[in-house]
Amino acid sequence: MELICLRLFKTETLFPLKALNRCRTRHRLTSLRAIREKNKCTVDKKPRLHGLQPSCCLQSTTLLHLTQPAPLQTATPRLWSFSAPDKRTPFLRVAAASQSAQLFHTSGRLRAITTPLILLVIKPIQKLLAIILGRSIRKWWVALPPNKRQLLRETLWRRRWHLAAGGATLLLFISLFFLTHLDECPVTGRTRLLVFSRENFMELATLTTEGYMEEFKEMLVPVSDPRHQVVERVVQHLAQRNQDIAEVSAVPWSVHVVEGPTINAFVLPNGKVFIFTGMLEAVADIHQLTFIIGHEMAHALIGHSAEQATMSHVVDLLSLILLTAIWAVCPRDSLAALGQWIQGKLVQFMFDRPYSRKLEAEADQVGLQLAAKACADVRAGPVFWQQMEISDQLRGEPTIPEWLSTHPSHRNRVTQLDRLVPEALELRARCECPPLPASDPRVVFSKSVRVLLESVKRDGLDGRQRGAEEKQKPSLSPPQGPKVAIQGPRTQLGGVLVAPAALVDGGDGTEEKIRPCQT
Repeated sequence: MELICLRLFKTETLFPLKALNRCRTRHRLTSLRAIREKNKCTVDKKPRLHGLQPSCCLQSTTLLHLTQPAPLQTATPRLWSFSAPDKRTPFLRVAAASQSAQLFHTSGRLRAITTPLILLVIKPIQKLLAIILGRSIRKWWVALPPNKRQLLRETLWRRRWHLAAGGATLLLFISLFFLTHLDECPVTGRTRLLVFSRENFMELATLTTEGYMEEFKEMLVPVSDPRHQVVERVVQHLAQRNQDIAEVSAVPWSVHVVEGPTINAFVLPNGKVFIFTGMLEAVADIHQLTFIIGHEMAHALIGHSAEQATMSHVVDLLSLILLTAIWAVCPRDSLAALGQWIQGKLVQFMFDRPYSRKLEAEADQVGLQLAAKACADVRAGPVFWQQMEISDQLRGEPTIPEWLSTHPSHRNRVTQLDRLVPEALELRARCECPPLPASDPRVVFSKSVRVLLESVKRDGLDGRQRGAEEKQKPSLSPPQGPKVAIQGPRTQLGGVLVAPAALVDGGDGTEEKIRPCQT
């Protein structure tokens, strides 16, 4: 027993001694004053136990238990003392809260996974579970004896009213859910179903921005580039002239120009504008560029991404019921897979793509209004889509039907914008914008295209006539037809770079202070 007690005493004594030695070795180059200031303790108040002096270094795990004991009857009360270890404290622990708090270091804040991202990840899992459930139901039904099948049919028929009541209750709850998640669309006032909040997509937009910045980090145009400066000026001008819209004023807009031939531009819900240099080469002037950026900004301020995700999620949930039924009814897996493919295409062409075309048409309408309040020539909007149509024809790109596309056709966009131009011109006039030139760019473009086609046709006829004449005459060299350079309505980037001042000056070349348009 005495040996056991002696061994325990040595363990409890040598453990803090070794820890103190390690601490002193680690900080042997540190001055006593620095230790006092860092750990907020003084040497003269340190207790002594069997010739040992506890260290003030809290970075080491000395596990000293410092307490304030009650005054002793036979001695002067001490400020610090050591308590003997018990079952709850097998080793000496530090009890000073102010000092022990310094031992802990908080880690970086973890970013929560957004709800849309979670639903995007579990979407294939939902389909897989629906397939497994339907296949299991089919195998279970096939394995049932005929008498049990008949008994099950009779049971379901007897309880048909209970099943109908349950289905009606489910539909009631679904209807209540939809009614409580209706939202009014900004600018247009359209009522829509919105399950995801704007804050969810702001978080998702932050993650998306980081991904795009990593993808385009080698392709971004410098800020000092004139193309970047033009786009930056147009975006800020659009934002300042539309400050009366809460969704525009609440977002810090920033521009990223990407070097690439792609004719594309997009704006994320957090105000990050990405535009390719191919789009800058596709627009004819600053007015068309303003309309295009206004169209993309309209997607962001209306929240089309959240709306489209809501629609896709609701359609997916409803299609899961149909998918389960397909795998439960079809006798073979091959037929069930074919039915699943047909169901996916029907959902795509009957819901997803028509809804996407509807949102694109709404973005055209709102983008035209934003451009009108920014004093742009809104008549240039239809001209841009006419240019795109002719450019596609000259490049020989196949024309697909509109019902197969996620965007309206160029011709339908021109028709819709032509119908909206008079209203946009009235809005522009109410915003005290400088008067527009008398020549309509739509008329000018139509005449230019007509002249171009006539010249091409005439040069082609002349070339065939000269070719026929050359065939009749003997020649030592092969005949050469005329070289006709056919160029579509290709735009000049130089026109974009010199035109931005036309949007913000008073017509005399002097720039005035930009004021928001109150409508």
